[in-house]
Amino acid sequence: MSEKVAETPAETTPEPARPSLLAGLVRTARPRQWVKNVLVLAAPFTANRVFEQEVLLAAVIAFASFCLISSAVYLVNDAIDVVADREHPTKRNRPIASGIVPVRLAYATSAVLAVAALGVSLLAGWELTVVLAVYAAVQLGYCLGLKHQPVIDLCIVASGFLLRSIAGGVAAGIPLSQWFLLVTAFGSLFMVSGKRYAEIVLFERTGAKIRSSLSKYSSSYLRFVWATAAAIMITTYSLWAFEIRATNPHNSVWAVISIVPFVIAVLRYAVDVDGGHAGTPEDIALKDRVLQVLGAGWVVCLALSIYL
Repeated sequence: MSEKVAETPAETTPEPARPSLLAGLVRTARPRQWVKNVLVLAAPFTANRVFEQEVLLAAVIAFASFCLISSAVYLVNDAIDVVADREHPTKRNRPIASGIVPVRLAYATSAVLAVAALGVSLLAGWELTVVLAVYAAVQLGYCLGLKHQPVIDLCIVASGFLLRSIAGGVAAGIPLSQWFLLVTAFGSLFMVSGKRYAEIVLFERTGAKIRSSLSKYSSSYLRFVWATAAAIMITTYSLWAFEIRATNPHNSVWAVISIVPFVIAVLRYAVDVDGGHAGTPEDIALKDRVLQVLGAGWVVCLALSIYL
């Protein structure tokens, strides 16, 4: 006599919960990228004024303003690229492309953040507002099509870092050294072109997907750009270090000593770039212990030259 076995329904894997609208907006605003805005402290630090209450408050205002305006730009960028992102294997999961955040809401939120950023910047003076407006205009131009223009796209991305450094000095009323500006400008170009070069090298080795703008570059050209930027950055930093020593009342030698860990750190970073392993600068810094030690040594030497 056969026994009937009760049939049980097949187990189904529950679908992951769909992110909320608020979570989608926050993700699109990319708060993880706000770490870049710490660059507003560069000018106060090198001017030996970072511990002054008024200067620190101005730097905090500049930091908050750039957090708001950069998030506004990210929202606009994803809203503009929504059609292309939906065809991309990974970008289609972005909140706007996946339909979590409506395009109109993204634009509206961006406008609110932009107005808030300009309003906050006025607390530190109209000069910071001008820098912020220039940053917004340049980045919007990038979103609207300049990111597809060879060389221009590299310069625009690099200018974002430079404008952050300028903003910290402008907000606090600190005159900016010509060498400081040159080191920041070419250091930014070095990191940006290095990241693009590493992406092309990775593509040539593995066939991994790369951004469409990179199709207009060759690896040899990007190698030339980041090598040139590195050379100019090292040269201008050395000149800046000698200027710090000359203007320091104690004629500190630490500024000159700081050239050693700075140059070695640049060469160490270039190893990752040349090997095609250069992701975002913060990722490299978190993974490379030797680079961390060199960076800490450089900061200590620079601090001693300024504050000793």
